Amino acid sequence: MIHFDSDYMEGAHPKVMQRLLETNLEQTPGYGKDSYCEQAKTLIRKACGNDTLDIHFLVGGTQANTIVIDALLNHHEGVLAAETAHINVHESGAIESCGHKVLQLPSHAGKVDAGEVQEFITKFYEDETYEHMVAPGMLYISYPTEYGTLYTREELSRLHQICRNANIPLYIDGARLGYGLASNASDITISMLPALCDIFYIGGTKVGAMFGECIVANNGLLKHFFPLIKQHGALMAKGRLLGIQFSTLFTDGLYMNIAKHAIEMAMIIKNGFISNGYSPFIDSPTNQQFFTLPNALIDYLSSFATFEIWGNKGEHETTVRFVTSWATQKEHVELLIGKLNSYSNR
Repeated sequence: MIHFDSDYMEGAHPKVMQRLLETNLEQTPGYGKDSYCEQAKTLIRKACGNDTLDIHFLVGGTQANTIVIDALLNHHEGVLAAETAHINVHESGAIESCGHKVLQLPSHAGKVDAGEVQEFITKFYEDETYEHMVAPGMLYISYPTEYGTLYTREELSRLHQICRNANIPLYIDGARLGYGLASNASDITISMLPALCDIFYIGGTKVGAMFGECIVANNGLLKHFFPLIKQHGALMAKGRLLGIQFSTLFTDGLYMNIAKHAIEMAMIIKNGFISNGYSPFIDSPTNQQFFTLPNALIDYLSSFATFEIWGNKGEHETTVRFVTSWATQKEHVELLIGKLNSYSNR
């Protein structure tokens, strides 16, 4: 079997594994107070072009979203997000468990519309009873979105301006950040992000790390964040394991180079399905590719490949998702498309 279910099926990039092995018997301070975490922070600040950024390392994406959102919101506030947002659909009520509500906005291929964000905020404060309601305290978006789509630099700039005018932070979930930045459709770089949002995280779990996410915030935004990490049970004693991984990923352009490989593999899949007459369900320029396929074809492909059924299975056709990663083998992609070609030519 070949696998296209997700981008975290493998372990870690060999260079990351090698550095973990090389440093395995070293003795370092705990809780991220080691030299490797400091080195990683220095490299990431350099990549972002800002040496004042506040940086923290956490283990997973849901953990990162939960703690950041809990840190940014007051007790009476909620988080604005697309109805398809990960925090709204696939995090088991993690945000709500901290006492905060997800305030849903319409989803446009996974993205929120700036005009609708502004309208929500405006109408909220026009309501004379707004103090009895959950206030919009921040905006959450993903880059790429859950549908593999991307915000343009102009769209991010407009969203950020709306948030600044409303005095609320803009937070970007970057679980697949590398795959967004590496896309040919992206018009932003990591160095632009500190000016386009208030806080974001660099996904490692899905982009070459064994585990780990890197929170990057403009200075002064995350007050008392260290004890909050501890309160959430997320403070890793062997914090150097996170620092080593991110310092490796941000040495010699490794993070972006391996992300580009995933995009190249995804485009082979995309073009292969299109050439066989199947239009994308969502026109994604990143490592997630969505197609609505006849159930008979899905059954055939499932005999040698795994991928995700996206939503409920239809009576005659169903939307599916193929995901590539830094570790996707080209021969597996070519096998998938070769089998598809054979099916179409029967």
